[in-house]
Amino acid sequence: MTLDEFDRRILAALQADASMPIAKLAEVAGLSPTPCWRRVQKLEQAGIIRKRVALLDREKLNVGVTVFIAIRTSQHNAAWYERLRQALADIPEVMDFYRMSGEIDYLIRAVVPNIQTYDAVYNRLINRIDLTDVTSMFAMEEIKSTTEIPLDYAVRG
Repeated sequence: MTLDEFDRRILAALQADASMPIAKLAEVAGLSPTPCWRRVQKLEQAGIIRKRVALLDREKLNVGVTVFIAIRTSQHNAAWYERLRQALADIPEVMDFYRMSGEIDYLIRAVVPNIQTYDAVYNRLINRIDLTDVTSMFAMEEIKSTTEIPLDYAVRG
């Protein structure tokens, strides 16, 4: 799907505030409400807008500690990967899970209230799957964190 400037304005506005009323969104995009609503529906149907969510304050919800968990494995096969994926699937503290290039095979980002809770998460993980090497790194300061995707690279119409 190609995106024009109206689509980009709609996406930028929704990334900033997904609860924006359609009349305000249309005004920001430079459209009238009906064509704007049709564009939003089209963007949703195309899967460009996957879902609309609320961003919560981790500190206020007592999960202000971010830990990055780097995993190295000697198991490079689909069955082991699937076991790892399943092992992480129901651990709510796990926010992101990536397969990496380079020295680290997998990288996990988790949020917890404290190191003791992380230790419980770590124990749940190692009791579910054999890992060759695990390194945990605690973020000392969050300097930048965003959910807004840059739109400059989207295919232009």
